[in-house]
Amino acid sequence: MARDDLETLINRGNQQAQSGQWATAIETYSKVIALDPSLATIIYNRGVSYATLQRLPEALADYERAISLGVHAPYAVYNRAGILLALERYDEALKGYDQAIRLDPNFPGSHFNRGTILLRLGDKPGAADCFERVIRLQPDNVAAFNNLGFCLDSMGWHQDALKAYDAALKYNPNMGDVHINRATLLANMGREADAAAGYDTGLKLSPDAPFARGMRLMSKMQICDWKEYESDIKALENGLERSHKVTPPFPALAFIDSPGLQLKAAQIWTRENYPNEPALGKIPASAPHDKIRVGYFSSDLHGFHPVASAIVGIIESHDRAKFEIYAFSYSPNFKDAMRKRLEAAFDKFVDVLQLSDREIAATARRLEIDIAVDVSGYTAGARPRIFSLRAAPVQMLLYPGTMGDEAHDYIIADPVVIPPEARAFYSEKVIYLPSHLPSDPKRTIAERTPSRAELGLPEKGFVFCSFNNRYKITPETFAVWMRILARVKDSVLWLSGANPVVIENLRAEAVRHGVAPERLIFAGRMEAHADHLARHATAGLFLDTLPYNAQTTASDALFAGLPVLTVAGETFSGRVAASLLTALDLPELIVPTREAYEALAIELATTPSRLQSLREKLARNRLTSPLFDIKAYTHNLEEAYALAAARARDGLAPEHITVSS
Repeated sequence: MARDDLETLINRGNQQAQSGQWATAIETYSKVIALDPSLATIIYNRGVSYATLQRLPEALADYERAISLGVHAPYAVYNRAGILLALERYDEALKGYDQAIRLDPNFPGSHFNRGTILLRLGDKPGAADCFERVIRLQPDNVAAFNNLGFCLDSMGWHQDALKAYDAALKYNPNMGDVHINRATLLANMGREADAAAGYDTGLKLSPDAPFARGMRLMSKMQICDWKEYESDIKALENGLERSHKVTPPFPALAFIDSPGLQLKAAQIWTRENYPNEPALGKIPASAPHDKIRVGYFSSDLHGFHPVASAIVGIIESHDRAKFEIYAFSYSPNFKDAMRKRLEAAFDKFVDVLQLSDREIAATARRLEIDIAVDVSGYTAGARPRIFSLRAAPVQMLLYPGTMGDEAHDYIIADPVVIPPEARAFYSEKVIYLPSHLPSDPKRTIAERTPSRAELGLPEKGFVFCSFNNRYKITPETFAVWMRILARVKDSVLWLSGANPVVIENLRAEAVRHGVAPERLIFAGRMEAHADHLARHATAGLFLDTLPYNAQTTASDALFAGLPVLTVAGETFSGRVAASLLTALDLPELIVPTREAYEALAIELATTPSRLQSLREKLARNRLTSPLFDIKAYTHNLEEAYALAAARARDGLAPEHITVSS
């Protein structure tokens, strides 16, 4: 073909591409390349056409060929890295962007996309550095400010994150996702009222923003703002039934008493955020260790979180002749007494707060951990991607709900929280222990019980209490509580200390139910846990919440000798108190409905002899029950660990495991 005819064909292909006729342009470019395979520009242009049509493997091949021919190298390298990013070949994409940056260090896109990959890999410090570079090159880049804010929030740099979000909104106040991310930051800062307002703004701008409705509801529940509660719950339930991205897993755990919907919430979330990642490959086989190496992975290893007090007794009680115990802590170090106690309890305490998820998983592999125990689940600060990358041959979950993924092999439970007929709603195989919730054997109760006056309680009248987190108080539960107060003369409801907004909202709600607001008493914070336990003696009955039960707070109450009344729900999180009471042989305090709960609370408060009988039974049983026997609990857990590790060594798939006491 004559050169003029070739040029005509090239021009035709370019015109077709410019007019959006990408498939036709590919055909034309292919004819040109067949006639002259050295035309790198045309190969590059065909790659662009392939990429536009999302024919990624063909686009990648053309970009690589164009790069080898040396034409449009900076852009071809950048575009090639973009294809690798889209194909989730993150390591190769990172190298590609590094090469593009060497060729053109002032191109913001390379830094931005590199930061996107690092963020995806859980390297928040590295990602933040990339987004800061973008901002230096493009001071009005809203997306870079938004992503920087997310990184800084995740790293605990809340004020700096707030500045980043505010800068993004200064340049574009109509970005719904920025408002939503900023609201999440405010929630993390404890500014729940501001967070709820921020979610409202974000959802007005972006009504279909992924997962925002559940986060908004959580913020509202944290301040006991129940306006639109019923419609909010219905929207979450309807959305989950349709497999929409309406909520992260934790709000579903807290507000929806349906194991099926909780599983769907977890599955939707993990598919979007934490798919299994092959980046580290299969864990290579290693020789059996003299001791089983167990790693506990947590964002909560400090004295300000109930998880720490729940697991510390296990760590101290492990049989060091058979087990070697590691901590992988991505928890802030407040240098408190609990943190020091935990650091001393582990055989090796690995502070991985500043490492990426991949680096943490690789560290666990290098240490040849046999069993990785995730004690964060989907709570704040959790890092599920570590488990998606496979940190250990066996991965377990100590959390009151399913992860909905393929990465966690087992969930630690008991037959009450996960009855055999409910196993279908958990992606994990179930390890059944006699009792699933550990306790701290070093808990002590102060010898002196504070007076009612010291605690702000009236001198006379029955004291109901519920020291649950405020987000667990639903309108249905509160309405039952108010009916109980109305029926029990001079009684009061003693709640955990709260901010002024919560107090105002709850007291206004009490008035709406015809109950004097002063009958709600809010407990002050006690620095010493022993003093907190001692004050339980001034209460008559602990009223549990549904659909999310008391956990550590119920254990504390029972340990202190205070009976707990609960409704057995349908889910793990709604059956924890029933599990505790079953372990203590107190089935009398487990009821099936809110109506039965209300009736029994009134009966116990107005029949002192029956309540005293229950108190005496609790006092007897707590001394012999396995619930507070941490050594027995740990022994049972170790038996499960050994069985699970043996199955993995033998190449067997995880299976349900039952350990009898």
